[in-house]
Amino acid sequence: MSNETETEKNLFYENKNQYSSLSETDKKNMAAYSSEYRSFLDMSKTEREFAVNAQKYLETNGFVPLSSKDSLKAGDKVYTVNRGKGIIAAVIGSEDITNGTSIVGAHIDSPRLDLKPNPLYEDSHFAYFKTHYYGGIKKYQWTTIPLALHGVATLQDGTQIQISIGEEDDDPTFVISDLLPHFAKDQMQKKLAEAIPGESLNIILGNIEGKDCGEDVKEKVKYNILNLLNEKYDICEEDFISSEIEAVPAYKARDLGFDRSMVAGYGQDDRVCAYAALRSVADVKKPKYTAVCLLVDKEEIGSVGNTGMRSRYFENVLAKIVDKSVKDYNDIKLRDTISNSICLSADVCAAFDPNFPEASEKRNASLVNGGIGVMKYSGSGGKSGSSDANAELMAQIRKIFNENDVKWQSGELGKIDGGGGGTIAGFVANLDMDVVDVGVPILSMHSPYEIAGKLDIYMAYKGYKAFYER
Repeated sequence: MSNETETEKNLFYENKNQYSSLSETDKKNMAAYSSEYRSFLDMSKTEREFAVNAQKYLETNGFVPLSSKDSLKAGDKVYTVNRGKGIIAAVIGSEDITNGTSIVGAHIDSPRLDLKPNPLYEDSHFAYFKTHYYGGIKKYQWTTIPLALHGVATLQDGTQIQISIGEEDDDPTFVISDLLPHFAKDQMQKKLAEAIPGESLNIILGNIEGKDCGEDVKEKVKYNILNLLNEKYDICEEDFISSEIEAVPAYKARDLGFDRSMVAGYGQDDRVCAYAALRSVADVKKPKYTAVCLLVDKEEIGSVGNTGMRSRYFENVLAKIVDKSVKDYNDIKLRDTISNSICLSADVCAAFDPNFPEASEKRNASLVNGGIGVMKYSGSGGKSGSSDANAELMAQIRKIFNENDVKWQSGELGKIDGGGGGTIAGFVANLDMDVVDVGVPILSMHSPYEIAGKLDIYMAYKGYKAFYER
C-alpha cells in the first residue's frame, strides 16, 4: 500500500458496505449465526414467547435464578424474569461491582395488533375480532396479509391457557379485508394514515352458523366461533377480558436476495438486538466488569408500565445483585454501581433506503451491511427525547470495536425535520449512567416484514460480546 493511500485511510471516514472486508472466519460465523437467529425469531413473535425462549437458552448455558443464590462471586451466571415479559441476566465479573457494570439493554416487544378486551362480534354473518394496534404502525400494511394469533388467556382460577394458531401449514390463517380497487375511489383519495381507520382493523374469524344453537341465539356465527374456542382452549367470552392475545404476521423469517445477504422477518425491531444481547452474555467468559443483559417490554409505547424501562424493576434487580456481591450493602454502593456503569442501548436504527433517499441525510445514514450502527443521539427535531451520548463514551466504544475487528458505522434516525423516535437510552441515562445507542440498521422498520443485513446482524453479537469483555 502506498504512503498516500495509507494516509488517506487514516484521515478519511465514510459509511460503506463492509462485506469485502470480512474475514473467512467471520463469513462462516455470520452464516451460522444468521440461520440460528431466524429460527429463534420464528419462535419468538411476542414478548412473552421471547422471554420464555430466552430463559430456556440461559438455563441451557448454565444460568440459574438469581433467587437461588445467597451470594455471588466472579463467574456466577444468574437471571430473573419480570412478569413473563422481560428478563435480566448477569455474569458476575472479577472487578468490584461498585466500579460499574457492562449493560446491553434491548426491548423485546414489537408493533402488532392486540385484541380488545371484548373483541368478538358478528356482522352480516361474519365473525370478527376487534383489535387495537400497538406501537407505531402503518395501518394499511396490516390488511390482506396472513395473520397468526399468539398469547395467553388467564382464567379466574389462575389457570393460564397458551394460544398459538396460524403458524403451522395445517393451521387456519386470519386476515383483515380491504376494499377492492373497483370500489375504492374515495378511499384512494385519502391520506395513507386515514385510508384504513384503526377501528377497521377487524380480523375475519369465520362465516358458518352454529347448528346446535337455539332459535333465540341471534349471533349464530359468533356462537359457532365461541364453541370452537371452548372446545380447543376451554375458554368462554368473558375470558378475553383477562387475556393478552396478539395478531402478528404469519410469515417465517427468510433469507433475502439472490445472494442471501439479508434477513427478512417480522419483529426484528428490536429482537435482532435482543437476540444478540442474549447470545453474547451467554458466551462471555470471565468478564472484568459484571455483564448484564437487560431485555425489557413496552418500548414501542413509551417504555411505560411495570415491564418497561421506566419502571423500577431494573434498579431493584441490580440492587439485589449488588447486595449479593458485596459486604455490608447500602444504598450508596448501589448508586456507585449505577453511576460507574456503561450501557449500550441495543435498538435498531433506520437504514438508508435508495427507494426513499429524501428521508435521510446520506452522509450520516447507516447502510445495510455497513456494520452495527452507533448513534450518538436519536430523538426528533432539535434532539428532543435524546440522551445524546458524550464524546468520551463515543471514543471508548470506537476503541473497543476497532480493537476487536467489529464492523461498525455512525448513524442517525433520519433528516432533522423529518420526524424521529426514541429508544430506552434516555431512561437509562436518567439513572445517572453513561449510555449510547448501538444497534442494527433496518429497512421497512415497524412493517410486518422488516429487513436487516446479515453482516450487521452478526456484528451486533460480536460488538456486544466485545463490550462485555472490555
